[in-house]
Amino acid sequence: MASPFMTEPPFAHGQPPRTALLLCNLGTPDAPTPAAVRRYLAEFLSDPRVVEIPRAVWLPLLHGVILPRRSAKSAAKYASIWTPEGSPLRIWTERQAKRLQGWLGEHGHRVQVAYAMRYGNPSIASQLDALKAAGATRVLVLPCYPQYSGTTTASIIDAVGAWTARTRSVPELRFVNRYHDDRGYIDALAKRIERHWREEGRGEHLLMSFHGVPERTLHLGDPYHCECRKTARLLAGRLNLAEGDYSVTFQSRFGRAKWLEPYTEPTLRELARRGVERVDVACPGFTGDCLETLEEIAQEGRDAFLASGGKEFHYIPCLNDTTEWIGALGGIAEQHLAGWPTKDEPDKQKLAASRERALALGAKA
Repeated sequence: MASPFMTEPPFAHGQPPRTALLLCNLGTPDAPTPAAVRRYLAEFLSDPRVVEIPRAVWLPLLHGVILPRRSAKSAAKYASIWTPEGSPLRIWTERQAKRLQGWLGEHGHRVQVAYAMRYGNPSIASQLDALKAAGATRVLVLPCYPQYSGTTTASIIDAVGAWTARTRSVPELRFVNRYHDDRGYIDALAKRIERHWREEGRGEHLLMSFHGVPERTLHLGDPYHCECRKTARLLAGRLNLAEGDYSVTFQSRFGRAKWLEPYTEPTLRELARRGVERVDVACPGFTGDCLETLEEIAQEGRDAFLASGGKEFHYIPCLNDTTEWIGALGGIAEQHLAGWPTKDEPDKQKLAASRERALALGAKA
């Protein structure tokens, strides 16, 4: 009978323990083409954490109706934000991982940092394979989701669990579930917004748009809605905003079910109809710019606001690889790496020799 474990790299006995960090984001298609987008959406929308409909009902609908209709439309949206370097989400996640490794190194930590996508490439399993092959015996999994949700954070935990089920020698694992109220994260958001206001002026109203989820998840115990609200409340306090100076909304509704409200686009239209001439929009739940921020907000949101009578629309970019965010990310990593020996241990022979010299000097004195 075949072994349930996948092929693993040769194991070297006596190998020194090493620590790694895996930064995980949602994912992106490999290219802005209907075929690539279809592959990506098939993986994404097949996740039972994302769509909580019985598989026997959902999968035929997904593959027979939704993917054939949606792939080309979504590909056109991706094409509108694609860069010469590729997908913005992949670019920003890769840069965050590289800068985070540099930050940790500057603070004395020997930690290998890699990044992975829950859907698409590089996959979580392939990156865990690579880290294990490089000698990692401890791995901290850090999702790019500040607010916990079963649809996102828990799905990453599922993917790691699926990898461990096929792995003989499993590294020690830790997970960061949330950092929605982390002081460094809130401060990085505030500085991002304040920088935009210094450079572009300040609008009459700040709209904070978070990714939406079905409302039923809230009633089933998912903390996402509450954590988004707390992030917004803390950020508003840090920016000294009065209650009427900002709104909290939810975007990216899919299907006919009721999702968390209020919805972003109708709110933008209502603000314009109320006479708000300039609106500034930030997306605190996204740590890197992607389709949902660059196309859905910066393009479609702008069009909705201006078409409803608004005069000026400003999209404030995500944290991306700003120095403040990398520092906050480093602080979050340090907190969750605590207790693991990530710093070089002093050479025992040198330490012993130093002690002997100290004792000799003391005896002479």
